[in-house]
Amino acid sequence: MKPVLLPPNPVQHFYLGGDRIAALRGIVPETDRQPEEWLGSTVSRFGSDEIGLALTDGGEFLRDLVTADRAAWVGARSGRDAADLGILVKLLDARQRLPVHVHPDRGFASAHLDCPYGKTEAWYVLETEDDCAVHVGWNQDVDRDELDRRRDAQDSEWMLSRMNRVVVRPGMGVLVPAGTVHAIDGGIFVAEVQEPTDFSILLEWSVTTSTREESHLDLGFDAVMPAVSTEKMDAATLGALVSTSGTTPAGPAFRSLLPDAADPYFRLFDAAGETMANAAGFSVVLVREGAGALVSDAGRVDVERGQVYAVPHAFGAWSLTGGAEILVAAPGAGWPGTLRGGDVR
Repeated sequence: MKPVLLPPNPVQHFYLGGDRIAALRGIVPETDRQPEEWLGSTVSRFGSDEIGLALTDGGEFLRDLVTADRAAWVGARSGRDAADLGILVKLLDARQRLPVHVHPDRGFASAHLDCPYGKTEAWYVLETEDDCAVHVGWNQDVDRDELDRRRDAQDSEWMLSRMNRVVVRPGMGVLVPAGTVHAIDGGIFVAEVQEPTDFSILLEWSVTTSTREESHLDLGFDAVMPAVSTEKMDAATLGALVSTSGTTPAGPAFRSLLPDAADPYFRLFDAAGETMANAAGFSVVLVREGAGALVSDAGRVDVERGQVYAVPHAFGAWSLTGGAEILVAAPGAGWPGTLRGGDVR
């Protein structure tokens, strides 16, 4: 079974952006608010049945292909459901600052949303304008009642001033554990890997098209705010969430681009040129530059810049040949066994 080509899957959103996705993927944006693409997705946006689902070049939902032959796609593994791939991959091209928000962890999602996944995520910076930053975690302990008041007042300045600001550059990887308050400056283009859900708690909805009543997962703020950490994130903890391994050129070995703490949730690698073998397993491959081929005992697939492929487990161990540079996103180490015990510590 060979990798399946995935045509562009842009997602309309409230925020400006999308031109860098369009340039990479070889499409013309329909609007200036097409800032996301969901790659290899078998899950949809919160509140929608189909928005975000990946289609193959044959016009079928990837979700349906996985459901029909799960063993070929992921091996002998049972996940949340028959279409579960253990990961969601996105391109985010923000031309305006994203709101201050938080994602729940697995314990909260299991108890309140009937889902074994929360939404731990990570960003890998592809491009950025000068002095752009991500905002991750509180830089001081925050009083929960005060946070509630500032949230209701939509006091963006208060929230941002109490968050850690990390200036980013291409090649940096940043892990955002569930429960951690975060935002992204406009001007940043990232590949995002995350748990396969679309659960977000908006603390700052005034910069979006959402309302207060659309900002708490339909549960109410009294129910969701316990999922939001109010503890200070110290410098050592913040530093452990950042990787700079990707700031040097990719080579023939598949290199991890994220901090080690991401491994139980998802993995992201890069490689370029003539590579060593990558182990069998489901992955999403984005060709960043050049042209080459994915090669295994099951066959060969020629690839070129801007293409995205869903690589099934049945393709076997594979290598990259030629002059391409790729990103490879895969489920976490030990998946799906890591789902059984709730949040990974």
